Amino acid sequence: MLVQIKTTTDLNSQVYADAVAIRMEVFVKEQGVDRQLELDFEKGPIYYVGYLADKPVATARVIVQEDNGWHLQRVAILKAFRGQKLGSQILKAIESDARENKVSYLTLGAQDQAQLFYTKLGYQVVGKGFLDANIVHHRMDKKII
Repeated sequence: MLVQIKTTTDLNSQVYADAVAIRMEVFVKEQGVDRQLELDFEKGPIYYVGYLADKPVATARVIVQEDNGWHLQRVAILKAFRGQKLGSQILKAIESDARENKVSYLTLGAQDQAQLFYTKLGYQVVGKGFLDANIVHHRMDKKII
């Protein structure tokens, strides 16, 4: 299934509201992340949301770094839609936009249970693990240019 991907930086947009709804479902309800930790740095990032038949099902956000990199965060797929390559589609859209913008690299903090997903997309583990919202993560990077 191919998703329609929309982006925004507007915190008053429906796309942003859809991104937050997905994050609340996945991170807060499903994984038990505190709502205050989840809604942490909302103004500034680029929000990506994937839609199937106008239903928001996948999201990620991008923070533009000062050193020509993009930091990906809050990658989430609604549980009923996992395993359908929707996360890959969102990440490939971000990578395509990064290439168009001549971004040097992508970086993210991957939950350890999701490392294989990112590895298959060309990301590599960098450094030691760390806790974020009491969940073990590792930094993963992918060179773009």
